[in-house]
Amino acid sequence: MNRIFNILSGFCVILIALTQFSCDNATEPHQSYSVENQENREETLEKANRYMVIQENEAINDYIERHEMNVVETGTGLRYRIVNQGDTEQIKKGNIVTLDYEVRLINGNIVYSSEKSGQKVFVVGKGGVESGLEEAILHLHKGDVADIIIPSHLAYGLLGDGNIVPPRATLIYKVKIIEVQ
Repeated sequence: MNRIFNILSGFCVILIALTQFSCDNATEPHQSYSVENQENREETLEKANRYMVIQENEAINDYIERHEMNVVETGTGLRYRIVNQGDTEQIKKGNIVTLDYEVRLINGNIVYSSEKSGQKVFVVGKGGVESGLEEAILHLHKGDVADIIIPSHLAYGLLGDGNIVPPRATLIYKVKIIEVQ
């Protein structure tokens, strides 16, 4: 419930900022944007975005604490932990990776899984999967079982996937690396 409140608060900040922009323009319909107005808009949107990132990080940290996870955090905000380590060479860009997976939202709802959709197969570094998943895979080996926490900016971003994943959703992946070629 607290996470929903935080998300709604973030959207309200953006809505207020956008309303202010439209009101500013309503009084001066024929004037072009001044540099000062543009800078104020950018600053307001930047503050709103920072606020939403902070809220998402707090929710992720709360999730990690509740589940007593010991994770590695990368510079991008991705978090992962290797639950069961394989014994082969580390995955590299260009490898073709096959994995079993389950994707949950941070609230625990399952959104995708290999059980329903089949194994995921992709070439590392060629796109086609969430950038956070690709980043995490580069830390893994064949046979590894890992938990991966992907912040929204490394997953489906502000819009979601247009199907099941909502806007600004943090994704929790459980993966097992089946094959690496």
